[in-house]
Amino acid sequence: MAELTLTQVAKHFGGTPALKSVTTTVRDGEFLALLGPSGCGKSTLLRLLAGFDQPTEGRISIGAQEVANAATRVNVAPEARNIGFVFQSYALWPHMTVRRNVGYPLEIRRLPKPEREARIDAALAATALEPFGDRMPSDLSGGQRQRVALARCLVSDPTAVLLDEPLANLDVALRASMQEMFSDFHRRTGATMVYVTHDQAEAMAMADRIAVMNHGAIVQLDTPEALYARPRSRFVAEFIGEGAVVPLTGTTHGDQGAEATLLGTRLQVETDTQQPALACLRPENLTIAESGPVRARVERVTYLGGRYRLDLTAASGEALVTQSATRLSPGDQIGLALSAPWALPPPDRTHS
Repeated sequence: MAELTLTQVAKHFGGTPALKSVTTTVRDGEFLALLGPSGCGKSTLLRLLAGFDQPTEGRISIGAQEVANAATRVNVAPEARNIGFVFQSYALWPHMTVRRNVGYPLEIRRLPKPEREARIDAALAATALEPFGDRMPSDLSGGQRQRVALARCLVSDPTAVLLDEPLANLDVALRASMQEMFSDFHRRTGATMVYVTHDQAEAMAMADRIAVMNHGAIVQLDTPEALYARPRSRFVAEFIGEGAVVPLTGTTHGDQGAEATLLGTRLQVETDTQQPALACLRPENLTIAESGPVRARVERVTYLGGRYRLDLTAASGEALVTQSATRLSPGDQIGLALSAPWALPPPDRTHS
């Protein structure tokens, strides 16, 4: 395995930037998720790592080897990068058995048959496909086909594994099962993995770190816990998790930490900036309390199984989200107590 390094990498299509001067490193053995809305550049970044596209600017290295450099026109072919790629569409050969699908990359390389068979056996074992080796793809479920695509990727012992929304075509229950399979595989092998998704639940469940992308740039690269608890921009605060971003004023710093005014209430806030202008209010920052200082109207009630999501409008006009153990009704007036939220810098100092 090896780390993947991008240095000021940009990609333009017809003069339009799809990726803007990205500099980052995927650590050796790390599971990194690229997360963002459609068109943010995450699949473009993955294709550049794989060698399917060439960067317009910047350079890419796999370990100590430079595999792409726009200035010197170095561009190592995909098959010479030893990168495994798992497609959303599976891309299996319908006329080949599972075993032949998995081993076909080794046939192309003309590996001796004993070595080829041993590698196929190992890849099938790693993906729990040993009982299905003689089946055709048409006889498999969606999850089994996805595992065949992963096994075919693994059989070549790649330096890194790139996955482009591999669970998008699966139902909810099967996605959860496959998430466990990918996580278990990563723990067993220690493979460097880069996983593209627009589903934050997938990214949060599996990744060591998540690169949140927007408009062709990485706006925050952090652990799932840090992205949720300490977003660095309004975009990340609103894209990750549930909650609301509201303005705050009058921040002061003292021995007990920072205080500010939001929703007409003076309270402590958590921050690492001197002059925050926004607060990220997660559902857990709002507790229903009749004597609470913030008044709000219930707009919508959604049952989540054992609890209810409440969409609220504060008396000051801000939209809020919290949860309740009991059912309320639209139109109900409630009080809210606030606990210390995370405070963000002004919007003009962020990527949002």
